[in-house]
Formats: sequence, structure tokens, C-alpha cells
Amino acid sequence: MTGERKSVKIFAAVEVYTAQFVYRRDRVFNSQTYLSFLDRSMAPQYYRRGQRVIYIQDNASYHKDAEVWEWFAANRHWLEVCLLPPYSPEFNASEPLWHHTRVHATHNRSFKSEEEIMESLGKTFRSMRRHPQQIMGYLQPFQ
Repeated sequence: MTGERKSVKIFAAVEVYTAQFVYRRDRVFNSQTYLSFLDRSMAPQYYRRGQRVIYIQDNASYHKDAEVWEWFAANRHWLEVCLLPPYSPEFNASEPLWHHTRVHATHNRSFKSEEEIMESLGKTFRSMRRHPQQIMGYLQPFQ
């Protein structure tokens, strides 16, 4: 055993009224991978012609990148972006979902590889997507 910590990077978004959950794995968190998540995962999941989406994000450094805000500006016909106050995880609807994920997928478990971590995470994420009622209770305070 090396003592090396295995981890994966996951972008995710959730719709607080329906618990529609979308996620994407990437190698790093940066503006380019975030833009890819927005364009290829978040937008196709939530964009509906004639409807506006209010997208709330925290203050991660890559969220503040000029290219990210250019993407938001280009999509403002359907997307309104709001920033959470700094250091306020209690206002972030995704935080309880990360807790749920830790409890159901990673807590008190040892993984030999990133693939094992992703297998466990994938099982939990698929369950959340197929059975949104599992996570609806976490989202009620944000509705």
C-alpha cells in the first residue's frame, strides 16, 4: 500500500425542482474543462427553447475566467448566471448531493484505482438519475 490518495474530478449540476442530475468526469478543474462541461453536459440537459435557466455557481477560480463569462454572455438568451457569496457552501444545492455521494459511494471504502472509484461513483450517480426521489429531500431547502 502506497498511501497515495486516489481521487477523481467531477463536474455536476442539479435542477432543484425535479432533481435532474448531470455530471461529467474530467482530469482537472480549469476553465477549459468547465466550458466543456457547460457546453456538452449542462446545456443539453437543461436548455429548453423559450425557457430561461437560472444557473447558480460557487466561486471556484475557473468559474471567474473571462472565457467562461464569454460563454455565459453568448448564452444569455436562455441562461442567467448567479454567483453564490464566497465561502457559503450552505447555499450550494450540490453540497448535500456530494454528501449523499460520499455516504453511498466512497465513505469508509478503499479503492485500488480510479476505475474502482468511478465504478462506485457511477453506480451512485446512475441511481440518483433513475430515482430522483432519493435526493429530492436534500433539495427542498433550495426550492
